[in-house]
Amino acid sequence: MLDAIRSLLEQSPMLALFAAIGIGYALGRITVAGFSLGVGAVLFAGLGLGAIAPGSAPPAMVGSIGLVMFLYGIGIQYGRQFFAGLSGPGLRWNLIAVLGVLASLGVALGLGRLAGVSVAHSTGLFAGSLTSTPALQAAIEAAGNRDPAIGYSIAYPFGVIGPILCLYLFSRLVRPRLAVAAPQLEPLEMVLEHSRIGTVADLIAGLPAGVELLAIRRGDANQLPDPSLVLRAGDGLLLYGEADALEGARTALGRVEPGRIADDRGEIDIVRCYLSNPETAGIPMRQVRLPAGVVAKIAEVRRGDVLLLPAPDLVLELGDRIGVIAPRESFPALRRHFGDSMRSTAEFSYIAVGLGMSLGVLLGLAPIPLPGIGEFTLGLAGGALVVSLVLGRLGRTGSLSWRMPMTANLTLRNFGLTVFLASVGLGSGAPFVSTLATTGPTFLAIGAAIVLVAVLVAMLLGHLVLGMSTDDLLGVASGVTGNPAIVVYANQTLPSDRIDVAYATVYPSMTILKIVCAQVVIGLGGS
Repeated sequence: MLDAIRSLLEQSPMLALFAAIGIGYALGRITVAGFSLGVGAVLFAGLGLGAIAPGSAPPAMVGSIGLVMFLYGIGIQYGRQFFAGLSGPGLRWNLIAVLGVLASLGVALGLGRLAGVSVAHSTGLFAGSLTSTPALQAAIEAAGNRDPAIGYSIAYPFGVIGPILCLYLFSRLVRPRLAVAAPQLEPLEMVLEHSRIGTVADLIAGLPAGVELLAIRRGDANQLPDPSLVLRAGDGLLLYGEADALEGARTALGRVEPGRIADDRGEIDIVRCYLSNPETAGIPMRQVRLPAGVVAKIAEVRRGDVLLLPAPDLVLELGDRIGVIAPRESFPALRRHFGDSMRSTAEFSYIAVGLGMSLGVLLGLAPIPLPGIGEFTLGLAGGALVVSLVLGRLGRTGSLSWRMPMTANLTLRNFGLTVFLASVGLGSGAPFVSTLATTGPTFLAIGAAIVLVAVLVAMLLGHLVLGMSTDDLLGVASGVTGNPAIVVYANQTLPSDRIDVAYATVYPSMTILKIVCAQVVIGLGGS
């Protein structure tokens, strides 16, 4: 029976690849004490099938394509956060994350040398302990063999479990210090009690930051805010924004009287459209032009699960759901203008993706000199990530939008990561079993030390030296270690939007650092 399975898998590497993906995702759903391997289980399913059928590994290009897809999606999504993180609080976050990663690299090389572990295996342990698939690819390219994948696969489970245990203990031992929570947006209807304001333009100029005027009610009719309209006592106002700012506006302007505007949908109403028109995506709202002859106001923008205030600098993206207040007869024109295709949430420009990935591959091939050491390349992983970060920051070049809807982005990068992990597992199964039988305990001990040092250095520096808020700190620690399961657990431990912001700020730069570390270390070790 086993021989028949081996023969079947080796005759059809494509069958082995998809079998590893299916079995891996099934195993990844198994939860023990709140912990699961998630997509990481695909690697172990591949290792198991690769041990049974060593000849079932697909061509190396299959895994490389998957990795480029994954990293391109990461860079496009987090490009703005990455460059914003190069200044302000993000600079401190990245600084302690760098110290954590470098300390863990020192542990990997130091303990590896004491234990007689090869540099390639030690680098794989470093990549696996910090769950960095791009660093693994860089190490494999630099080593010219799959030895790093052995260390990676042995260290990977504790690379997920270890940080979660650290976050759990930290939350039990330390009283949380929370940053200011992200404001929630809500509407407020009120009646203007005096006429000293002047025009609508004067009112808008005097509103607190974070408050928008959406509509006005005069007499028995609602209307959009015409800047030249002179306001009177008794006019109804529909405001939208942050709760504290709305309270300031209410104190200055009048009394709350809900229902007058929202309950009357006769003259104007709100239409919600999916943004699928590429001509409108990738530009700030102050540059958005409405259809000719249509008077309307964008009231809200929903991106994924997040509701955003329509500020002038907010850049619209494909897949955003836009709420527009307008006369009912303008609804068809607005839907045509924005596109309003739900399919847009799962589609993207293949022109943009093809050009972007091509630029990433070219950058990855370019030699970069290191004085006193020689040359190294960013490789497929580093090149794709750096280029996509830049394109994600640009958002748009002329008529070409680099951005992708969030759902399409998630699909692209999750499928790419899955293909890469399955491919690496199938190619590393047999040597993994032999290494685990001989030096497995040593590898596990080194891997545990690597991840614990990375997390503890970052968290102790952030908490004791910089006095960071706990939610920022959990996000940074999640970004250092990298695995999405860790940031999910951090959000369950302490729900806060700041965790995701810190994670998005740190994760790309730490991925680049790990890639460079893997290439340089193996280059030096090989020489």
